[in-house]
Amino acid sequence: MRLLIVGTLKGQLTTATKIAMENGATVTHAEDHEQAMRVLRGGKGADLLLVDVALDIRDLVMRLEAEHIHAPIVACGITNDARAAVAAIHAGAKEYIPLPPDPELIAAVLAAVANDSRELVYRDDAMARVIKLAQQIAGSDASVMITGESGTGKEVLARYVHTRSARAKRPFISINCAAIPEHLLESELFGHEKGAFTGAVARRIGKFEEATGGTLLLDEISEMDVRLQSKLLRAIQERVIDRVGGTKPVPVDIRIIATSNRNLAEAVREGTFREDLLFRLNVVNLKIPPLRERPADIMELAQHFVKKYAEANGVPMRPISAEARRVLSTNRWQGNVRELENTMHRAVLMAQGDEIGPDAIITPDGDRLDLAKTAPAVAHATMAAEQVTRALVGRTVADVERDLILETLKHCLGNRTHAANILGISIRTLRNKLNEYADGGIPIPPAGTPGEYPRMPAMG
Repeated sequence: MRLLIVGTLKGQLTTATKIAMENGATVTHAEDHEQAMRVLRGGKGADLLLVDVALDIRDLVMRLEAEHIHAPIVACGITNDARAAVAAIHAGAKEYIPLPPDPELIAAVLAAVANDSRELVYRDDAMARVIKLAQQIAGSDASVMITGESGTGKEVLARYVHTRSARAKRPFISINCAAIPEHLLESELFGHEKGAFTGAVARRIGKFEEATGGTLLLDEISEMDVRLQSKLLRAIQERVIDRVGGTKPVPVDIRIIATSNRNLAEAVREGTFREDLLFRLNVVNLKIPPLRERPADIMELAQHFVKKYAEANGVPMRPISAEARRVLSTNRWQGNVRELENTMHRAVLMAQGDEIGPDAIITPDGDRLDLAKTAPAVAHATMAAEQVTRALVGRTVADVERDLILETLKHCLGNRTHAANILGISIRTLRNKLNEYADGGIPIPPAGTPGEYPRMPAMG
């Protein structure tokens, strides 16, 4: 956990520093915005900024956004002035802490940002085998590929491997390859020199250099552009990187852990992922089973989340009734552990009486989980997919894939998100396919949700 404290509050921040360090944080100080930006560009990085409310927080937020630096801000001040707190939140701060700081409050904020509460909870033998392999290879420097459906806990397992490695006291840096636009991802990974492109106002150290000595997690690496994969392969092989606009290679010492919710062997066959990069990354594969294939974990995790959210919300910790257990055990959990966690959080808040009953096990829309019906768009898309898969003999894979994608999109009423979920591909992959079809003169159904993607003109 890396904490950057910005401001000079007459010793009050010294107390905050002491509390943070007692909770395992590495603390860096900056007197003002300029110094803070130099620290962030320089490679020390920060998981959290604790900023004096007297400073211009909106200006700092805008500076961070302009240079694509992602770090949450918590404002702090020596008074309980509600207006100052509200203004700080409106300016972009995530929270406001009055000073002098309460030790428990500081610890809670640090834990929330560092996700220290995300424990590795399991009971099922299928998951136990994965954990055993993770323990065996944690002490090495071998690259690790963690695969599994969305929500299974891939990042949690990556942190588990890091904390049991010889690099545990060094940085654990994570970057989501699917969440950052392609034209910015290279700079995020490798950094850039001043003037390398529009908006590059100063040298910026990338994630590779930030992670030196520690572990770099490349989350959802399957979404990385093939061109950038070549540069990544060189960095892994030669242990050097080139900043964007730079002229001199920079040595790095990191361990790579990558995750993917897609079958990368298929991506290699499709030409969207380099085979040599896969070999480099996939020295050890930790494959996390979906929650529906590890039934013993369902109740273990459910009880863990009940305890966690009962304490967090200050409500009694109720046992889970036998009928509620049946509902939980028979659900498919398409969203895996993440879906189960959200469900149990709602259950803790909705439960009445002495137990958590089935009426408290509900969907986000408020329907009972065991009575919820499939959304119409999803049902239509499923039917479309079944129809398209008939009469496949004599057709090319590319033709079948195109028809499946377009028919699914049509029956989803143009909703890209629903279509991508049904097809089991990322939105980026779907968008690339649609652009390819549009370039070939094939009409594309317009987006069903305004603003989701720019409408593609029907051609032909």
